Amino acid sequence: MANRVALLETNKGNIRIELFEDKAPITSQNFVSLVEDKFYDGLTFHRYEPNFVIQGGCPIGNGTGDAKRTIPLEVVPELKHDKAGMVAMARSQHPDSASCQFYITLAPAGFLDMKYAVFGTVIDGLGVVQELRAGDRIVKISMEEAEPAA
Repeated sequence: MANRVALLETNKGNIRIELFEDKAPITSQNFVSLVEDKFYDGLTFHRYEPNFVIQGGCPIGNGTGDAKRTIPLEVVPELKHDKAGMVAMARSQHPDSASCQFYITLAPAGFLDMKYAVFGTVIDGLGVVQELRAGDRIVKISMEEAEPAA
């Protein structure tokens, strides 16, 4: 079965993210469940760190909110923060505290490997990702089926 793709519509344009459902099923399913519940629709990106990450998904809008549930840290050695466009779950100091906030890398960030759960990669719209700033809006996120593997 092919991994699904999330279509993230922002006020700056659209981003398509392939989820690594085959390698990070717990984290991917958590994200998909929130997407299906329309949790992210209308939220903002609250954190922008140049040449590092853009982060969103906080229901409060300041990085302190959650979805009233957490998931265990799910790290996989081959899923790395090795380029711009890697998508991972943000969390607090506790490894099993990820909930709803996610980030997209703007550059390689290998020091995060095996500490944060990478669960997707941008397959279209990396230029949009690079233009996002704190305060930009997630209009909505929806799921589509991935292209079949060749």
